[in-house]
Amino acid sequence: MKFKKTASLILTALLAASALAGCSKGDGKSADGKTTIEFWAAPNPTQQVYWKEMAKEFEKKNPKIDVKVSPIKESPTSEASIQSAIAGKSAPTMSENINRGFAAQLAESKALVPLNEIEGWDKLIKKRNMTDTIKTWKFSDDNQYVMPIYSNPMLFGWRIDVLKELGYNEPPKTYSEVIDVTKKLKAKYPDKYLWAKGDLADPTAWKRWFDFFMLYDAASNGNNFIEGDKFVAKDKAGEEVLKFMDDLRKEDGLLTKQATDPFESALGIFTDLGPWTFSYWEEKFPEMKYNKNFALSLPPVPDGQSTKNVNTFADTKGIVVYASATEDERKAAMKFMNFVYSNPENDLKWLETTKLPPARDDLSSNESFKAFFDKNPELKPYAEAVPNAIPAIDNAKFNELQTHIGRLAVNPVVKGEVDPEKGWKEMKKAIKEELKK
Repeated sequence: MKFKKTASLILTALLAASALAGCSKGDGKSADGKTTIEFWAAPNPTQQVYWKEMAKEFEKKNPKIDVKVSPIKESPTSEASIQSAIAGKSAPTMSENINRGFAAQLAESKALVPLNEIEGWDKLIKKRNMTDTIKTWKFSDDNQYVMPIYSNPMLFGWRIDVLKELGYNEPPKTYSEVIDVTKKLKAKYPDKYLWAKGDLADPTAWKRWFDFFMLYDAASNGNNFIEGDKFVAKDKAGEEVLKFMDDLRKEDGLLTKQATDPFESALGIFTDLGPWTFSYWEEKFPEMKYNKNFALSLPPVPDGQSTKNVNTFADTKGIVVYASATEDERKAAMKFMNFVYSNPENDLKWLETTKLPPARDDLSSNESFKAFFDKNPELKPYAEAVPNAIPAIDNAKFNELQTHIGRLAVNPVVKGEVDPEKGWKEMKKAIKEELKK
């Protein structure tokens, strides 16, 4: 019985392989001359619906290309599923949901196609109006491996109601102004804090995107921090960020213990906010109203630095094309991206569906988006910040590198265990050693 079962399985596999060989020419085209591209969408129902609609519309105008949309498996993670598919030679033609750090890992292993080497890339950038936005996505080898779909410039939220009680009509813009707010806050409300965030004391790598990198990108005017395998961070900017955190600690302005909904309860009056927050607030905290009890601002900067066109960290993800794709599949993938992104109405549909800001230079000025932002004014500051938002570092070891930032610099500084200068030096040493491995 066991032999028969095994033989049956082998025969089934051989028949399947034969069928595949019969319907494919080995160049990505089927017997009827069609090119099929497989697109893995993010494991988010709204995004899957969006991409299936885009594929359907594209196929109407491009009958020689089929776009098969399916979700990336999340078991155990979407990144692990992609790596497993690459190792098993079953990667799709293209997928979304790729951040710059993960793309660096894939590019290092030669698993991605440089998009700038596929005909139609320059046309895509021009048509979507993203010449400025795409500059910060260039990798250290001068290639572009990711087509950014959305860019979430991270902004800071302020309890504007509390600020007004303290005599401020708008959020402070410089470090000294923030310290002044902290002093007045503690004098009036000893039990409140400027920044109530337990993550400040947590070394987990990704948490640095939402505290250190927001402040560092602003203080350094968008410096890359790491380029390829080189540490290029600005010492002055880094030390100023850590000193700012230390000064807040000295004023008892930091709460580094976990607290439930500290910003919503006004236990803390300053926190990082992404555009996804507002849908959550509509359900759980409907009393949170833009410019009534909270306001948004770019990160504060060191004294003496310009407060215009301030940079911040961008939570971003995009599309990649895998190296296993045939030439015809690569061309078809680029044609599909050009179809989607040459029409701002498709970006509007994305924005309405996901609330994630499309990575466009003209997001805040293009008439196609005006009605949306009139209806959702709290999202307009994010749109305005897109061109100055800096994506994650493009190094395959981003997890280890960012853990060093927390473990050796941010965490001990906010706890008062090391001074800012020493924390920066120890972090810098550890990162340089990591980059040599």
